[in-house]
Amino acid sequence: MSIGELPGKSILITGGTGSLGRALTSRLLSDYPQIERLVIFSRDEQKQYQMAQEYPSEQYSNIRFFIGDIRDGERLKRALMDIDLVIHAAAMKHVPITEYNPMECVKTNIIGAENVISACLETGVKKVVALSTDKAAAPINLYGATKLASDKLFIAANNITGRNPISFSVVRYGNVLGSNGSVIPFFLKKRKDGVLPITDSSMTRFNISLAGGVDMVLHALRNAWGGEIFVPKIPSYRLMDLAEAIGPECEHKIVGVRPGEKIHEEMITESDSFNTYDIGEYFCILPSIHRWKLEEFLSHFKAKKVAEGFRYNSGENSQWESVESLRDQIRQHVDPSFSV
Repeated sequence: MSIGELPGKSILITGGTGSLGRALTSRLLSDYPQIERLVIFSRDEQKQYQMAQEYPSEQYSNIRFFIGDIRDGERLKRALMDIDLVIHAAAMKHVPITEYNPMECVKTNIIGAENVISACLETGVKKVVALSTDKAAAPINLYGATKLASDKLFIAANNITGRNPISFSVVRYGNVLGSNGSVIPFFLKKRKDGVLPITDSSMTRFNISLAGGVDMVLHALRNAWGGEIFVPKIPSYRLMDLAEAIGPECEHKIVGVRPGEKIHEEMITESDSFNTYDIGEYFCILPSIHRWKLEEFLSHFKAKKVAEGFRYNSGENSQWESVESLRDQIRQHVDPSFSV
């Protein structure tokens, strides 16, 4: 299904009231107003109420708000009736919280993922794109481990479709600039106190904007054949540079790495390199088992195999944000009035 076929289709976003869900909603309704139906599926009543004020039914007759939890398979089936495309963005993602509440994370990120897969297989959905995270590559925390399991479930789901034409794919990217709970809004708040807590002075992270995340999801909807993990080519930033960009006059206090945190994030491991291809704007980790011909895929996307032993992590990246570029990013994507 190409992106050009979106008009007339029905789309459901799990976790649709989150940062990326809201950005996707805005883009889809703006660029594809002829969408038959856009269903915002989430368990947060208050966020749904607030979002509904932004999209009044008198003006947006094709949007629906559906209270539900991906832990509830029956509710998912009801929500997915007559849905063509699913974007799975619902997850527990805060590392310290998931370390303290492990089974809650497992129930949402793993069992919830399996519920989404089963419900999609039973209701006529045609394509599913699931969101992943850099923490799913060589995970050291529970959140990353559950998202790796989720990725595996979505990729393997292509093997049990039978004659069903549905396909499942994954997009994996790093920290979203300015998303709820991320470091930039945290630093912006903390600079009022004159102290920015730094976990480790050598820490690095990948950086992608909400718009970039939306672009990735739409790219997967447009191009996925089923079973791929799409990884963007994006810049990294040093945590100390971010602290300098936001609070140059603040004290930068080293507080130590939190439980489950890495110094550098990784999106493609050395072990992944055997199945990883460069397809231009993105890298693509292909499944070991696929229902299409590899030669046709490589020819269609002009894909080039990465070198054996290749790995992609935020500490060894070839692209870097500077202090000034980080300030520009904050003004463009987070707070237009930001200044130092």
